[in-house]
Amino acid sequence: MVAATGAFRAPYTPTVPGQEEFAERSLHAADYRTTEPFAGERVVVVGGGKAATRIAAGLGAVTETTPATLRPVGWMKQRPLGRDVHRWFKHTGFDTAPPSRLLERMPVSVLDHRRYRTALDTYGVERCEMFIRFTPDGVVWPDGAKESVDTILRAIGYRRTFSCLNGSGALDSDGRPRHHGGIATVPGLGFVGIEFQRSFS
Repeated sequence: MVAATGAFRAPYTPTVPGQEEFAERSLHAADYRTTEPFAGERVVVVGGGKAATRIAAGLGAVTETTPATLRPVGWMKQRPLGRDVHRWFKHTGFDTAPPSRLLERMPVSVLDHRRYRTALDTYGVERCEMFIRFTPDGVVWPDGAKESVDTILRAIGYRRTFSCLNGSGALDSDGRPRHHGGIATVPGLGFVGIEFQRSFS
């Protein structure tokens, strides 16, 4: 049997104070498809990874958009010296364990060849520090300012979930797969699509 649900099955939506009061639209990036339903709205995109940045860059053309993050967005060139960054990681040996484990613990950086940064600059999309709570019709920013918001779009990733394997011995106490390069510690079981399954790439 191969468990192929990967790492993008369970959208992650941490609790923010006051969110039960928020009466406007709140959704996860998993539900995002196109910019059209948001045209003319005030949108806050929560998250600083590639998905959040890509969505904010697209929405900037049709909405007043603000990315809200805990830290400034980190940028990494997609093609340093004309070669894709994954090629450099592979040829330097940084791609494989144990060096790749350092990448797993590093702050999120967006791989970009100026495409997203250019779009954000073009549409005047500027990042703000994460809001501290919801109100019935918006958010409260760290400086205490309240603002009405039409949509909160959370693009802060997913959590692995392999509930079908509960009790099989294939998961550790935190529900993470026990495996080596995708081969489970339980005979006859393999995994596909896990981040850092064998390497960063």
